[in-house]
Amino acid sequence: MNFTNFGKYILLLKAAFRKPEKTKIYLKAIFQQMDFIGVGSLGLISIISTFIGAVMTLQIAFQLVSDFIPKTIIGSVNRDSSILELSPTISAIVLAGKIGSAISSEIGTMRVTEQIDALEIMGINAPGYLILPKIIAGITMVPVLVIISMVLSIVGGYLGGTLSGALSAAEYVQGITTDFNPYTITVALVKAFVFGFIITSVPAYEGFYVKGGALEVAQASTRAVVVSCISILACDYIVTQLLL
Repeated sequence: MNFTNFGKYILLLKAAFRKPEKTKIYLKAIFQQMDFIGVGSLGLISIISTFIGAVMTLQIAFQLVSDFIPKTIIGSVNRDSSILELSPTISAIVLAGKIGSAISSEIGTMRVTEQIDALEIMGINAPGYLILPKIIAGITMVPVLVIISMVLSIVGGYLGGTLSGALSAAEYVQGITTDFNPYTITVALVKAFVFGFIITSVPAYEGFYVKGGALEVAQASTRAVVVSCISILACDYIVTQLLL
């Protein structure tokens, strides 16, 4: 995204955050998007988080083969890595693929079929009506999904560790409860909020300025996912640098 594109992106956001014409219509759209982003992604996030937690526990157990290191450390490392990095970032990248491509395709199709032009002729603020509900749903539901992901990742670690015999249930529970710093959850939720904004606004921008036909919509959809993923990783670094 060069400076011209970034400028257009900022101007589009400015238009999207204008005062709504009819709040009731916007509220309905927000709840629809919350259902699509939150409830629609719950199954995928649950499966991924549980397996990542289980795999992480097995890998940590494999690497910490020393009589001097207590096995409870496995639980602590899995807890901190899940909360700080794996749950927010991997969830965001998965959601960028699932939600980002859908948003970009939806708005891009509306652009090439001239539905957006029709909205503007009718005097409706198209960026506000099409993009604002998605952004609000994103910054609300992505943190909720990340919290669920954290819990399931830790539960997955418990299942993976105890079923494989890498450590006992008591050792794992002791590990995840020892020296817990609640600030790590704050950092993770700040990341989730930022990622939720990126996942919804970047694909909306790519879709909104599509020119051409079906091929260009598909290209914009691919570009939206790529730019979102790169932006997520860049913001992940920046937020971590600022908060830790």
